[in-house]
Amino acid sequence: MELTAILKQRIRTIPDFPKPGIAFKDVTPVFQDPALMHRVIAALCAAQHPESFDFVGGIEARGLILGAPIAHTYGKPFFPFRKPGKLPWKALRESFDKEYGRDAIEIHADAVPPGARVLIVDDLLATGGTAAAAARLVQRAGGVVAGMGFLVELTFLPGRRILQGEGVADERIASLVAFAAG
Repeated sequence: MELTAILKQRIRTIPDFPKPGIAFKDVTPVFQDPALMHRVIAALCAAQHPESFDFVGGIEARGLILGAPIAHTYGKPFFPFRKPGKLPWKALRESFDKEYGRDAIEIHADAVPPGARVLIVDDLLATGGTAAAAARLVQRAGGVVAGMGFLVELTFLPGRRILQGEGVADERIASLVAFAAG
């Protein structure tokens, strides 16, 4: 069976979570299936050219689960985008709006060397707030966003357009499965 069809079957929609009106896409069943996870990581890797990036950054929390194996597959360094106060050393912080509130993410100040090309990975692209904040952090650190990879994209929300507004070219944004409605 095609990977997209399997993912659409396995990803659960949880209505009114974390608040009324939100249809939350729960990717946990994908993570619980080792064979499916192998296919997901392989597909995310296939969507990127290893020569085009130097580092992989995974966005907390589920982007860490996806980003680290991609970095390992390509022999690239990995760094996390974390929630405020979770990093033990000097950090850069970027605030953003999410589909259900305001938040911020951080990276270590030395996570991205000047000129480094970074592949940013997360589980879901929705409003684009988190991913755009990650892109701004990479740029503030002196790096370049080489690409972005997502397991799920909610195409009825403006995430892709927001990332394009941050200077990420459409062809550098990859997602494995798209949902056109909540």
